This record gives sequence, structure tokens and C-alpha cells, in this order.
Amino acid sequence: MPDPAKPVFLVDAYADPVLVRIEGRASFMNSGGLKDFFSGMIRSGKLRFVVDFQLCSSMDSTFLGVLAGAALELRKQLPAPGTLTLARVGERNLELIRNLGLHRLATVDAGNFPMNFAGGQQGLSDQARTEIESARLVLEAHENLVTVDATNAAKFQDVLAFLRNRIDAR
Repeated sequence: MPDPAKPVFLVDAYADPVLVRIEGRASFMNSGGLKDFFSGMIRSGKLRFVVDFQLCSSMDSTFLGVLAGAALELRKQLPAPGTLTLARVGERNLELIRNLGLHRLATVDAGNFPMNFAGGQQGLSDQARTEIESARLVLEAHENLVTVDATNAAKFQDVLAFLRNRIDAR
């Protein structure tokens, strides 16, 4: 069982699709490493991803924005777009995914998605970010959510304004 005090993303970058398993809480505190992982995999030509939520205790909007950014990037790939599947999503996490519109970008499986995660023991590390780099990550994640669903602009207007002001002040 995952240690709730130490959330982690385990990955199998050699599987097809690439597998990501969330253990614990997925939040702005640990989403930077996942964003970097998705970007690197897409640059290397990996275009099929499955994210396993079975052991995900909770998630925040920054994490969901990172997923949205990955899904948006996968849609841009040529000659054919990539895919993102959110698997074994519990009821509360499914509600969050639907409320922010991610179900429009990714395949969502709330059932018992068949998975073989034998190779996924590599944990992602999250490089240290400056305060401004962290603010940019959170801002980008929330802008992704607005791109997914324009009604998210009203939900996050204060966060977006605060972060833009913070970044512009530097």
C-alpha cells in the first residue's frame, strides 16, 4: 500500500502504451515531474499512455491541468494523434475529471481496466523548481483546463489572475 505521506508516480516507459500509476495524492507539489515525463516521452515518439488511478487518493486542479496539457499535445501529433486513457478511476476522481471536462480529451475507464504493470517500478523524480517556475507550471496547467472547457475560466479566474500578476511582477 502506498505511503500517503509520500505520493509517487510509477512508470513503465517501455510498455506500449506507456503506463503511469499514481500512488497517493496527485497535486501541484508533484506534478512537475509528470509534466516533464509526458513531454519527454512525446518528444521521443511515444504517443499512447494509460494512467492508472486505482491507488490515487486524491488530486488537484494543477495535476488535472498537467493531464489536460498532455492530452492536448497528444492531439497535435502527426500523422495520427496520440491517446491518453485514464484507467480505474474512482467515483470521486471521476467526478473531478468530468467537472473540468477532461473526459472530452481522454478515454476514461471507471471500471476494472485490464492492466499489467509488472515493469512499472521506476518512480518519477521531480526536479527542484524556483518559485517562478512553479508558478508557471501551475498557470500553464490551469490555462490547459480553460482550453479544455471555457467554463473553467470562471472557476479559476482568481488563480489565473494571481499567478499572472506574480509572474509579471518578476
